Amino acid sequence: MPASVLVGTQWGDEGKGKVTDLISGDFDCVVRYQGGANAGHTVIANGHKLALHQVPSGVMYEGVVPVIGNGCIVDPEILLSEIDMLEGQGVSCDLLKISGNAHIVMPYHKDLDGANEKRLGKNLIGTTKRGVGPCYKDKMDRIGLRVQDMLDEKIFREKLESALVSTNAILAKVYGMPTYTVEKICETYLPMAERIKPYICESSLFLNEELEAGKNILFEGAQATMLDIDHGTYPFVTSSNCTAGGAVTGSGVGPTNIDRVLGIAKAYLTRVGSGPFPTELPEGDEVGDKLSSVGHEFGVTTGRKRRCGWYDAVVVNYAARVNGLTDLAITKLDVLGCLDTIKVCVAYECDGKRYTTVPEHQSVFYHAKPVYEELPGWKCDISGCRDFYQLPREAKDYLDFIEQLADVRVSIVAVGPDREQTINRHWK
Repeated sequence: MPASVLVGTQWGDEGKGKVTDLISGDFDCVVRYQGGANAGHTVIANGHKLALHQVPSGVMYEGVVPVIGNGCIVDPEILLSEIDMLEGQGVSCDLLKISGNAHIVMPYHKDLDGANEKRLGKNLIGTTKRGVGPCYKDKMDRIGLRVQDMLDEKIFREKLESALVSTNAILAKVYGMPTYTVEKICETYLPMAERIKPYICESSLFLNEELEAGKNILFEGAQATMLDIDHGTYPFVTSSNCTAGGAVTGSGVGPTNIDRVLGIAKAYLTRVGSGPFPTELPEGDEVGDKLSSVGHEFGVTTGRKRRCGWYDAVVVNYAARVNGLTDLAITKLDVLGCLDTIKVCVAYECDGKRYTTVPEHQSVFYHAKPVYEELPGWKCDISGCRDFYQLPREAKDYLDFIEQLADVRVSIVAVGPDREQTINRHWK
C-alpha cells in the first residue's frame, strides 16, 4: 500500500484518531494534510487518554514519521505545548516534520475569528475560534505568514508589517478591538521559532523520496467530508479541503500514489456547531440523551456537547462518491447496545421528491426529511468482541446493511475506545 488516505465521512468526531492510531503501525509516515488546531483527535495508549490537535496521531508509534503538510496551518504555541505534553507522557516527537510552506496562525486571527462569530449572531458558523478561517483567508489573500518565514527575522518582520496594515484597520475600524505591533508579535513568535526550527523540512520532497524508497504513507484528514469547504454543508464548513483530494494538494504527493481511501463513520451520527442535520434527534429526546451519555459526546477541541442523531446512509453514500472510498471503518458500534431498536436513514424526502444522495442545492438539504428503516437492537455488551462472528446476529445485520447502502466494504469495526477493542475484517 504505497499511500492510503483516511477521511471522516460525516461531520467529524467519527473516531479518526483511534483508527489512525490503530493502523499507523502499518505505515512509515503519517501525514496531516489540512486543518489546524481546530481538529481534535483522541487516542488512548499505555492507559493514557491524549487529545491531539496539531501533531499527527501516528506519533504514538515508535519509528513512524509524523508529518504536518503544507496544506495545514500551525499554531506555534499549541504545537509546542502538545509536543511538551507528548514528551511528558514518554512519547518522542524527535521524528516530527513540519512543512515550511504551512501557514502560521497569528494572534489576530483568533481575535478576528471570535469577533466575526459574534457579529453573525444567531447565524454564527460555530467555529472553534482557533483562528483557522482568518488564517486560511490570509493565505488566499497572499498576506499570510508561513512556517519558513519564522527562520528569517528580517523576512518575518517585513511580511508581518505588510499584513498588519489591513488587519489592524479591520480590528480597529470594523470591530473596535485593540491592534497589534510588529514588536509585540515578534516578542512571542521569534523565540518559538528557535524551538520549531529543527522540525521544519521540505515535506513534499521528503514524502516523495520515501515513496521512491518503497515506504508506505498514511494521509490523516482532519474534520470530515460534510465540513469540506467545497463539498460540505456550506457555509457551515471548515476552511480547507478535508476530502481525499486534499491529501494531494496538502502534501505535494501525486494522486497516482494513492491506492486506498478509508472512510470513518460513527455507527450513529453527531455534529458540533451550527448547520443542517437531517437525522438529528430533538433536544431532550430519550434516545439522543442515551447516545450522548453512553457515547460521551463532547467535542475534543471545544468541549461542546455534540448534537446526536441516527446513522445517515445518504451522507455516507455521498462521502463514498466524493472521496472514492475503498473501505469503511465503523466506530462506536458498542454504544448502540443500549437501544431496543435502531433507525437508519436510507433516503430524504423534500417537496415530494426522494433523494438517495445529498442534494446539491442548499435549500433542499435544509428542508430534507429523513426516510428511515428500523432494525432490531442487540441489547448486550459487545465491547469484548474481537472477531466479526462473535458479534450478535443483529449487530452483524446492522453492519451488513450499512455496507450495502454505501456499496463499500466495512473493513474495521470499533467496539470501544481502546486500541484493542477493534475488529479487523479486511484491513491488512
